[in-house]
Amino acid sequence: MQFKLQLFFLVFSGLMCFGQQKSISITMDDVPNTAKYQKDGYSPMLLKLLDSLDIPFTIFINEDKILKTDSINLNKSLLESWVKSDNALIGNHTYSHPRYSDVGLNTFIQDVEKGETLTKQYGAKYGKDLTYFRFPFNDMGKDTVQHMQIREYLQSENYRIAPFTVESSDWMFDYVYQHYLDNGEDEEAKAIGEQYVEKTLALVGFFDEMAKGLYGRSVKHIYLCHDNAINTDYLGEIITRLKQNDYQIVSFKESLTDPIYDQQDHYYKKWGISWLYRWMDTQDERVKWMKQEPELTEIQSLYQQILDK
Repeated sequence: MQFKLQLFFLVFSGLMCFGQQKSISITMDDVPNTAKYQKDGYSPMLLKLLDSLDIPFTIFINEDKILKTDSINLNKSLLESWVKSDNALIGNHTYSHPRYSDVGLNTFIQDVEKGETLTKQYGAKYGKDLTYFRFPFNDMGKDTVQHMQIREYLQSENYRIAPFTVESSDWMFDYVYQHYLDNGEDEEAKAIGEQYVEKTLALVGFFDEMAKGLYGRSVKHIYLCHDNAINTDYLGEIITRLKQNDYQIVSFKESLTDPIYDQQDHYYKKWGISWLYRWMDTQDERVKWMKQEPELTEIQSLYQQILDK
């Protein structure tokens, strides 16, 4: 009965406040991609794209990427450029991207705190607070104990855990895309890029229909992607197509005003699933919806073939 009342409130308040307006925010993990920055002649191509589109976006930072190439000062400047962008909100993604369920609470906390140094410094310089945290792999712990321990810690540090409703395994598309580019197979790379666009749009549509089925309306979606080559070349097309499909591109902060994000997370495993699944009461309900997702078997197969070579 309590769940039904909660659901009624969410549907009613959502309809009253938001109507049927479709919106989505762009959030980007694993910033800054210093390896690509070096490859591109120290030109921040993805940042330039986002600035040219003049849309809000949120970045989740791994500071260890500053040390991934030998151009440390240039890499620091790259991170500062991301942080100071007028359209950017900033978040912590840990220092070195460990998997929480593997390393455990104390080691993970040390990595969270180590990942704040430059981000807080640049954030203070440009008047931006570091209030959002996203888990690497969206792994929030292997069981209820780990989940509760890290939630308590993050809350004590005034972090808000960053949710998402839509992701399209862009990291896997990117791996295959870069493989083709590195081998001079440009047509094959282009086909992967186009497939990435179509699958992403299909997944946005699927999760929006799921939201309508659960809440009786479109919700303020949050898209999770990464600082990588395929987004440098194709995120612009995705955003154009989303706008053509009547989606407003809004800030992460704006998305979080949707009351769906105030719900309790009922999922206590390590897998990084959409929050639309996390809010479901039972695994049976999750599985029912998961079976209806647009499939990614083709890119999964290509990815595995390349790994196996």
